[in-house]
Amino acid sequence: MDWSVVYEYRELFIRGFFYTIILTSVGIGCGTILGLFFGLGKMSSNPILSVPSLVYVEIFRGTPLFVQILLIHYAIIPSIWELFTADPPPSALFTGFVALSLNAAAYIAEIFRAGIQSIDVGQMEAARSLGMTKGLAMRLIVIPQAFVRMLPALGNEFIALLKDSSLLAIIATSELAFAGMTVAKSTFERYPPYLTIAAIYLVLTLFLSRIVVRGLEKRYTPR
Repeated sequence: MDWSVVYEYRELFIRGFFYTIILTSVGIGCGTILGLFFGLGKMSSNPILSVPSLVYVEIFRGTPLFVQILLIHYAIIPSIWELFTADPPPSALFTGFVALSLNAAAYIAEIFRAGIQSIDVGQMEAARSLGMTKGLAMRLIVIPQAFVRMLPALGNEFIALLKDSSLLAIIATSELAFAGMTVAKSTFERYPPYLTIAAIYLVLTLFLSRIVVRGLEKRYTPR
């Protein structure tokens, strides 16, 4: 094994590291916003909101992310793009943002739904008795309390999405897994590049689970 290839291609690994962080962060950020809307939509008594939300969540939770990436990159985005412009479709990086965000939204929607429903209905009733609208009570009373309970699940989703981002290598997105594959193909070395990206993923997940997530839980958990 020639471990010098790791240093030789260090810029590729560094770029892959930052792309992985950016892809995951954007995916979880956009997924959280979309997930809140779909989570509230599933809980709505209005079928115009609840049915599409239910269908969306079931489709994205019931199909592999790998297949979603292929469909979005090779079929959905090019088809939509051709309707508006003759320019080439956007890069694989854009596809990565879209695929991770849409996938995360489905799982986060369930996290929001479970978190909101775990709050005693008396909280909403008390807020309404004080003259608050349902939307205002949800925003100021229910969701902040539910968010604290959702932190562990959101943290787990962040870690899962970080590891799942490696699937974007199949469409040549310049993240960590693609960096490892590129180095392996260029140098015919297998262990050094793959063990390197495995170690980086391990350090990232440990950092997120042990420091970031637990730190947020301690900060926002009532004492």
